[in-house]
Amino acid sequence: MASFPASSEKPSGPTAFAPYLDTVANIFHPVAGPVLNTYGRFHGWKESMGLVQPGTVENLTREIQQVQLANWSFDGARADVAKVVSANPAFQLTHSFSLGSTTRPPAYNFGAIFANAKTFLQGGVDGSGTVTMRANQTWAPTDITKVQAQLTNKAGQSMLQVEHDHLGPHYSFSWKSMNPGVLDGTGIHIASLLHSFSPRLSLGFETVIQHPQPSILETATSYVAKLTSLPNAIEQLTPTIPGQPAPFYPSWTATAQLQPSGNVQATYYQKLSDKVDVALDLQTIIQPASMLGPAKREALATLGAKYDFRMATFRGQIDSAGKIGMYLEQRFTPAFAFLVAGEIDHAKNASKFGVGIMIESSTMTQEEMIAAGMLTPV
Repeated sequence: MASFPASSEKPSGPTAFAPYLDTVANIFHPVAGPVLNTYGRFHGWKESMGLVQPGTVENLTREIQQVQLANWSFDGARADVAKVVSANPAFQLTHSFSLGSTTRPPAYNFGAIFANAKTFLQGGVDGSGTVTMRANQTWAPTDITKVQAQLTNKAGQSMLQVEHDHLGPHYSFSWKSMNPGVLDGTGIHIASLLHSFSPRLSLGFETVIQHPQPSILETATSYVAKLTSLPNAIEQLTPTIPGQPAPFYPSWTATAQLQPSGNVQATYYQKLSDKVDVALDLQTIIQPASMLGPAKREALATLGAKYDFRMATFRGQIDSAGKIGMYLEQRFTPAFAFLVAGEIDHAKNASKFGVGIMIESSTMTQEEMIAAGMLTPV
């Protein structure tokens, strides 16, 4: 029987460039060695502090937005009809109808959504011909690029926005450009950084660069702070994607933002239980006297709460200006929901009220929907 050698590869020896590489390394070692050692000790010190991924400045008040009514309240009548064509990758078609007050004509919007593990695409067109789009692309667990655009025949209302988020282990950096000029750099650019300094405290800033014309350049910087509760044992055991910063979901969060004008926005979010969330928002309004009006020194406090029931979600809100609002989403079946929204402004003696429905249908069979997690097996 013929025998074959275990390996035909010859052991690799030193190359002709090895002496030169060693010489270069010896030249730079007296300078690079201490720098690398200092960085290694600094990195180890940071790891020993138990720092967390703080999120981005844009999502600093994300929990508050989920409780308050700014993104949920509406008036008049609305109907949203969605059809799920595929679950993986997700593909959905939507039809939205709205009927508001006499000053706002009826509106219709057709949209489509496509999403998989790394890509999210959303597009829509309304009755006036305005086209909107949004695209998110995840290049790596720590880097995501977002693009938003709007095309319309109304002068000055078409826009393009490009954004990139980088999530480091203990920090996040974001860059956003609105209507950027490729050749002259004009447009509105926003740079933000948020860094974790302890397991509870994160500090950062957001700089807005307004460059409408090559000869005009204005900058304004605001400073932000975020204080959270400590991670608990359940949060530490949450499974994560390899290479992605561990998620951190605190039971309470307090934020503060100092704007260039001197105004301050402070928020507090508390998760009282699995079904109850409360949020408090305080904003100061400091405006010097000008041609637009007299000096103004005011403050507005808003308190909101969200209750999650088995088949319904209720949001209630009240502010220091005498405005009371509510929003109820009642699901009778997984495919049908009834919406009710209302608001009363006692200071202005005004009110608004809205009702709506949401209907979802699918071309998938019951077995496919159960496999995709859209239905619970009986």
